[in-house]
Amino acid sequence: MSTRADLYDLRHHGDAEMRDGAAGLIDLAVNVRTDTPPAWLRARLAESLTRLAAYPDGRAARAAVAARHGLPAERVLLTAGAAEAFVLLARALPVRRPVVVHPQFTEPEAALRDAGHTVRRVLLRVEDGFRLDPDAVPEDADLVMLGNPTNPTSVLHPAAEIAKLARPGRTLVVDEAFMDAVPGEPEALAGYTDVPGLVVLRSLTKTWGLAGLRIGYALADPRTVSALERAQPLWPVSTLALVAAEACMSPAALAEAEQAARRTAVERAHLLAGLAEFEEVRAVEQAAGPFVLARMRRADSVRARLRTLGFAARRGDTFPGLGPEWLRLAVRDRSTTNRFLQALDQALTAVGG
Repeated sequence: MSTRADLYDLRHHGDAEMRDGAAGLIDLAVNVRTDTPPAWLRARLAESLTRLAAYPDGRAARAAVAARHGLPAERVLLTAGAAEAFVLLARALPVRRPVVVHPQFTEPEAALRDAGHTVRRVLLRVEDGFRLDPDAVPEDADLVMLGNPTNPTSVLHPAAEIAKLARPGRTLVVDEAFMDAVPGEPEALAGYTDVPGLVVLRSLTKTWGLAGLRIGYALADPRTVSALERAQPLWPVSTLALVAAEACMSPAALAEAEQAARRTAVERAHLLAGLAEFEEVRAVEQAAGPFVLARMRRADSVRARLRTLGFAARRGDTFPGLGPEWLRLAVRDRSTTNRFLQALDQALTAVGG
């Protein structure tokens, strides 16, 4: 159990790999689906430009999200990406003993620390396949945060195991930002109303390529939604983002997301098979998201060499519970993966494995 901020750079994210000096690099560092937003979504956004003189009205988008999950609208809060929801939770709820389950997306812990909280960490073990152990979470925790499937491990935890973390007086926050990239969403908790204290966060930026638009939402009991909403500024979600949210809830869009998830599963299996060919590489085999986590000696040097060969990978040492021997790799199409595997072979050879 750790409470220290340590030396982890909690504000380092994959987009940092694609900034200065990244021109021409193939992006394996950011988990946004390629070739997005799709043409039909771009057209919907373009059509909405004539409405920008009016203040944003989120009622239609909120109703669409509620209908998609079979919930009343008062259980939905639209946010400027899931990242805003982390800040709202840290600032609006009367939290005293927060726990973050790592390795996972670091922004939840960063938001809690920025709000003045002392954060305890539960570190999942590589020896256990980074699987959730509900008994490892302290009984006195009044806020527990974890991701499912978890970034960066790509592990999909059983919904029943996560639900074991629920307690009277505890807020249980499940970040499902990548759940729509899992075919059929078998372990999703979005839409559940019988798990006490449950808050589910979703993002539309990954599947639909809307990271620059900032749109996500929280699903929770009406009282929690009201508390978070009071902490938001006026009109927190732009008109364009609201249009995107409503459009992405349509049956056609959901079917497209499901098809994309199934393609990703096939391409992920191909990437894992390729990584298994390297004796010096160990990937988390039970990956379920649109990325995989791989362990290798001198991963920092391998990552630097990969950049010279045209590929940007996400370093793993900024995630609590991981170290410099880890890289996170986004799943791409087969041709791109094959070229990456060739580059990885050269990089491993160059740095001596």
